[in-house]
Amino acid sequence: MRLDHVQLAIPAGAEDLCRPFYAGILGLEEMAKPDALAGRGGGWFRGAGMELHLGVDTDFRPAKKAHPGLVTDELEALAERLGAAGYPVRWDAAIEGRRRFFTEDPVGNRIEIIGG
Repeated sequence: MRLDHVQLAIPAGAEDLCRPFYAGILGLEEMAKPDALAGRGGGWFRGAGMELHLGVDTDFRPAKKAHPGLVTDELEALAERLGAAGYPVRWDAAIEGRRRFFTEDPVGNRIEIIGG
């Protein structure tokens, strides 16, 4: 088995709020959703070997514990971009030998960023 995608929930109407975060700051490529799913809202993004889907949830609550772990070769530069854009950057040294930090997307979902 292999992982195809991770889906995070967003509230209705938050697509334009989330797009600059995922496509802009994180640098993921926005994908067109299949026609059969496009009317549901949300958005699909992809990076190296992974996809991240945003799905509209009418009873939205941000994920504060569950989270995707995204790997980057530009850990410090991404931390600087996030901080400059007003997003939290919380470094975590709990796992020996792994450089990482946590942030939140525009609707409060937890995101882990790991150095590659």
